[in-house]
Amino acid sequence: MKHILALHTGGTISMTATDTGAVVPSDVNPLLDLSAHLDGIDVISEEVFNLPSPHVTPTQMLTLSRRIRAAESEGIDGVVVTHGTDTLEETAYFLDLTLDPTIPVVVTGAMRSSNEIGSDGRYNFLSAIRTAASDGARGKGCLVVMNDEVHTARFVTKTHTTNVATFRTPTFGPIGLVTKDGAHFFQELINQQACPVDTVTDNVFLLKAFAGMDGTLFDALPATTHGLVIEALGAGNLPPATLPALGRLLARGVPVVLVSRCFNGVAEDFYDYEGGGVTLKKMGVIFCQGLNGQKARIKLIVGLSGGKRGAALATYVNNAVS
Repeated sequence: MKHILALHTGGTISMTATDTGAVVPSDVNPLLDLSAHLDGIDVISEEVFNLPSPHVTPTQMLTLSRRIRAAESEGIDGVVVTHGTDTLEETAYFLDLTLDPTIPVVVTGAMRSSNEIGSDGRYNFLSAIRTAASDGARGKGCLVVMNDEVHTARFVTKTHTTNVATFRTPTFGPIGLVTKDGAHFFQELINQQACPVDTVTDNVFLLKAFAGMDGTLFDALPATTHGLVIEALGAGNLPPATLPALGRLLARGVPVVLVSRCFNGVAEDFYDYEGGGVTLKKMGVIFCQGLNGQKARIKLIVGLSGGKRGAALATYVNNAVS
């Protein structure tokens, strides 16, 4: 008998649609009665909080991380987290970075509420439980299971506002599939070293570059800014009008991390012109390999919260596998 802990946090997977079509939180979580459908698996359910995912902050992510650490010491065989999809990838990646579990940790959600036609929540929840109970899921870090696919928390992202097949892993694809008899894995992700944290650093911001951008948004950041991630143009470039304000941030000791706003590929110091990647790297900007903006921000928060500074922080953020 496998003992799986289900941690419920809210989101569409636990909501219902009203007569007017509005989707609202449910008084009773519709997933709590599913254990009868799982032969050989004991599901223990806890409601950690009940929040739409836009309300979830790194503080709630830390609460989940601590609970999962405790669960492993209690003899739990695997953990499933149900979560709203808007920020699901960020919570999953936070868990991936801060936990080093041998037990499987699986995050899932839904695009349609429990009483809508074609609701996917119950099915995704069952698939996540099957994955968490799978021996093949052990030691793979945090996984995201949606729509019969198993993705790594590191690279998965939400790609569509409403489609049930919204979660995709650009470039690399899913690492496994879920069938009626459990999870099957076909790829292996490079392992990473966990960075446990006891607190979370605040005031870490994310800006997206655009044509004609100047330094206005950089200068508008508060004096208490602890970090900034920029989704840069192309391979990692910025309009030249941003450079003076960017230089002022760097002079204050604010770590600035750069990713590409492109859907695929990595940011790199390739172009040697004013605002190009070569110039930005010489200024002290940290290039982050293979993550999107929201994931890079989570990694910067975890690195800062774990006490990393200077060269150690740059090495941590720059390396996509640690």
